Amino acid sequence: MLTRLNCVDKATFLMWSRKYDKSLGWQAQKERELGARFRKAKALTCSDLAQVVEWKFKDEPEKKTRVLELVSRNQEATVNRLTSQALSIPSCEDGYRMNCLTLLEGINPVLASVILAFFDPKQYAILDSATWKALLGNPPAGLLTTQNYLKLLEVIRKTAAKQNLDVRVIDKALYKKSLDESK
Repeated sequence: MLTRLNCVDKATFLMWSRKYDKSLGWQAQKERELGARFRKAKALTCSDLAQVVEWKFKDEPEKKTRVLELVSRNQEATVNRLTSQALSIPSCEDGYRMNCLTLLEGINPVLASVILAFFDPKQYAILDSATWKALLGNPPAGLLTTQNYLKLLEVIRKTAAKQNLDVRVIDKALYKKSLDESK
């Protein structure tokens, strides 16, 4: 939990984040590519949504197939309009951003958090039980909600600010450390 993170320094967070990038090379590269595209366009396409789903569910083929089916039901104009709204408003409107993104078919709070983390890694993390556990203790039942994501963001942003690091660096470090500890 957060209390044991007080003794973790910036170098340790950076080390674990680099380990994430190295061990999850394809995902780290795809994240950088999609993030650059999202920041430039300030909107997503249906193809972009599909690539986010591919990234998130790379190792879960059944889930990936099901979510890709849902995402494919979105109209290009709707995807462009809602993602443009979500990405062009100030980052202090986290709840509004999440609500815009989750209006899209197949986009739940987890996938919305992936989009935001790719778009603005300085301010956003991915909603995940491992990061939650490291910062806030055992995850509640029904963790994967917008409300819980906003709670996680508040805590992870404080940790990132204290270390003078991007939120996504802290997120990747905690996720990778959790993966390695569970082996």
